[in-house]
Amino acid sequence: MLEALKHLASTSAASASKSTEQTELLNRFNDLQPPLNARQAALESARCLYCYDAPCTRICPTEIDVPSFIQNIASGNLQGAATGILQQNILGASCSRVCPTEILCEHACVRNHDSEAAPVRIGLLQRYALDHAGFTSHPFQRAPATGKTIAIVGAGPAGLACAHQLAMHGHEVVIYESQAKAGGLNEYGIARYKLVQDMAQREIEFLLGIGGIRILCNQTLGQQIHLSDLRRDYDAVFLAIGLGASRRLGLAEEDAPGVLAAVDYIAELRQSQDLLGLALPAQCVVIGAGNTAIDMAVQIARLGAEQVTLVYRRGAQQMSATAHEQSIARDHQVRIMTWHQPQQVLLNAQGQVSGLRVVQTREHAGRLIADGAITDIPAQAIFKAIGQTLDTQTFSAGDASDIRIEHDKIRVDAQYRTSLDGVYAGGDCIAAGLDLTVQAVQHGKLAALAIHSDLNAKV
Repeated sequence: MLEALKHLASTSAASASKSTEQTELLNRFNDLQPPLNARQAALESARCLYCYDAPCTRICPTEIDVPSFIQNIASGNLQGAATGILQQNILGASCSRVCPTEILCEHACVRNHDSEAAPVRIGLLQRYALDHAGFTSHPFQRAPATGKTIAIVGAGPAGLACAHQLAMHGHEVVIYESQAKAGGLNEYGIARYKLVQDMAQREIEFLLGIGGIRILCNQTLGQQIHLSDLRRDYDAVFLAIGLGASRRLGLAEEDAPGVLAAVDYIAELRQSQDLLGLALPAQCVVIGAGNTAIDMAVQIARLGAEQVTLVYRRGAQQMSATAHEQSIARDHQVRIMTWHQPQQVLLNAQGQVSGLRVVQTREHAGRLIADGAITDIPAQAIFKAIGQTLDTQTFSAGDASDIRIEHDKIRVDAQYRTSLDGVYAGGDCIAAGLDLTVQAVQHGKLAALAIHSDLNAKV
């Protein structure tokens, strides 16, 4: 349990009543959007126009041939559809659930502009193909062994995608993961109602089916493992370490009991088998404007919080959370309080959080100014979802300090090479991109191709 909220832990005296309540609570975290059945998939796939030079494919970060896999679904070739998806995105099953299709492939769909004025539901069709393909063996084969071994630090989407691509080329891969389980944000950071029923682990098990990949957990860079050792012992190193540190608000009482990083609570919620035992404030505030802020707000509302307020210093149009995600929050009675900026954490006599004081903001000449009315929002917990940053302590020792950092992320070239020879990086820890799962997969895939090419050039 998160110690800072221990005093808010839920309790239940009657075991039978608790069992019923637990079941009801678990049901609140079922799939946000039900999957398509066979008839719905057939009807939806028939709506695709199979465009030449399809805009949905062009906008997909992993370059999935969308019309091709949908045509396979329409003809009943689910294995062909799934194989086409996985060739481009080995984590296509999780991406079909968490990818913001509303701003990517479905937004680009030409059906938005015809008489139907509704896109083909590409994400749900991708999920249908991968959920029903029924592979009896792994669809990809390893190339002959190269004798090369690559170390990957981080078993999130970028690291896993890189490992799979390298294994396909005949290399041996060892992944070092700091957490107790592999999966990265898919395992620890995505809303529980988006990836259900141990989906992240089942997808990893499938990925590992190609062979040649080992995952070692509880191995943290700078502690149990060191970059200098990895460079010495392996032919190449790929850093997929994500963003491990939460940004700070800069408020005086930020470290008071009850002020927490949203990602920490989400991680505990995803791993918990006893949702009734989770710390649950009656009133809480979430600070942020991205999808993590929405995930946090919606999940705490589903757990039973009576009042959830999301605070953002600018307007709804500036929020990085999509309009779809904002709509989900409103559907869960989350109060979205835009044009307000945190000013002070309010504490009770015991030094615990009792609320958040915010000040109204406005824009003037392109600058944000906080000079409006003051509002105190009662709360027993404040969750920070203002973004993650690179944990620079990881690079504080040895030759890791030679890695070039720009704007709190690792600088890489077009081939994902860092400033250290033989060391590559991708995913959220590098400067480029939108911090999406699907983009992390693409980084890992392209970095693997670059590593393979560089290793061949050295022969």
